[in-house]
Amino acid sequence: MRLLATTRTAMIGLGLAFPIALSALSSAQAAPWDAFTKGSMGPVVNWPLIPIHVVLLPDGRLLSYGTDAKGNQTGQFIYDVWDPKLGTGSNAHLVLPNTTGTDTFCSAQVIVPSSGAVLLTGGDKTINGVRNYSVNDVNLFDYRSSALYQAPQPMRDLRWYPTVVTLASGQTLVLGGRASINELSVPTPELYTEGQGWRSLEGATSDDAYGSRNWSYPLAWQAPNSRVFVTTIWGGTYYMDPTGNGSIAKTPLNLPAGDYYLPSVMFAPGKILTLRKYNSAQVIDLNGSQPTAKATTGVGQDRFHASATVLPDGKVYVNGGSIWSNVAFGVAYAGKIWDPATGKWTPTATARRMRLYHSVSLLLPDATVLTAGGGAPGPVTNLNAEIYTPPYLYKKDWSGTLAPRPSITAAPTAMTWKQNFKIEASITNVSRVTLVKTGSATHTVDFDQRFLPLNFSASGKTLTVTAPATPETAPPGYYMLFVFDGAGVPSVARILRLG
Repeated sequence: MRLLATTRTAMIGLGLAFPIALSALSSAQAAPWDAFTKGSMGPVVNWPLIPIHVVLLPDGRLLSYGTDAKGNQTGQFIYDVWDPKLGTGSNAHLVLPNTTGTDTFCSAQVIVPSSGAVLLTGGDKTINGVRNYSVNDVNLFDYRSSALYQAPQPMRDLRWYPTVVTLASGQTLVLGGRASINELSVPTPELYTEGQGWRSLEGATSDDAYGSRNWSYPLAWQAPNSRVFVTTIWGGTYYMDPTGNGSIAKTPLNLPAGDYYLPSVMFAPGKILTLRKYNSAQVIDLNGSQPTAKATTGVGQDRFHASATVLPDGKVYVNGGSIWSNVAFGVAYAGKIWDPATGKWTPTATARRMRLYHSVSLLLPDATVLTAGGGAPGPVTNLNAEIYTPPYLYKKDWSGTLAPRPSITAAPTAMTWKQNFKIEASITNVSRVTLVKTGSATHTVDFDQRFLPLNFSASGKTLTVTAPATPETAPPGYYMLFVFDGAGVPSVARILRLG
């Protein structure tokens, strides 16, 4: 793999549009006639490692890590930075050595809003030849230099399989994970403040919420009421207050039984689609005085190790998984898209590879979805990826050809809450403006993913757009800004910093 030129990397400024749409890459061959209803899946392309962990960087590139170059379990040796603008060949990948001393396998990663650096928490450790011990290591990835380095202060607790949440304050909350190979859990969250380090929230200790009963990548979101909402695999739900010494309280809402490897996603402000066991699904609403939930249509079968990705139009794409956990039985090769307006699912294009344990999906700035990985261990070792091009990028006819796209010709690089800001579009018939937070995914979880529709007014090709109202509904960080034409075709995104 060759190094990318420093000057070329420096040219990828925040707020600059992606010059090459990946949909064109994934549709180099003629797309199926029904691509306008199902989308299309691109060819299988090689990846330098199994991308167990992926995070979209502020400059539009993608960091991935998790195994060695042969797909063996360990994040100790290499990591990869992919530049989608260069396509999907080997020259688009920058493979670098991990010199931190940390095995980042099954850690957690999220972008720090104030700096744009990726914070990596915890990971794996091998003792006397035995894997899957835990560490309290903390590392940082600087996207400007593509360098991974050790943070000055570790966490207090050892953590393997933890969750990270960006708070309205801009701080990073770490919760869950286990501390030892005998699955001793870590029931006390920790809070990271850039420039200050870590402190434990002793008042928020809970075995039920993110300890022994729910330790593996527990699902948690910054909620509109300033607290953190937590769901569990056994059905209980909680509000955790990260201020002061921290506190936690169970809510009246109880959900059907879930699983560590069934996905959930915040598809609208304060609203979560969660897949539960036995082909059931619930829509959770956090916008009232107490959380509520109601059943929606299931995806068709249990999809253990599937991924759920919110799209620029607010619909949810679910791909991968199998009816038995990490077994090549009842494998779901075809994806489905859930429409929140109807609660119904639409089948999508079929993948060529099974995506099970240690697979990921992530929305890219050109409105396509990277689906990748799986293995270490698994029925297959997937050192590869496929790119899904959703239906909204195709002409609404039977031609299987891509639709003309609107573009954002000018936009700010940063905004703040309640702010009115102006953008320039290539068209006059803009129908929607939306934000999607840049993703950071692993183990069916996308830690920061959320979707927000934006109010706007238009004068010709100039749009006056209103930013989200509060950091509780839109935590600080990096977001993809999309505009849609009258036919529902999205632009390539601009990446903006909020806060």
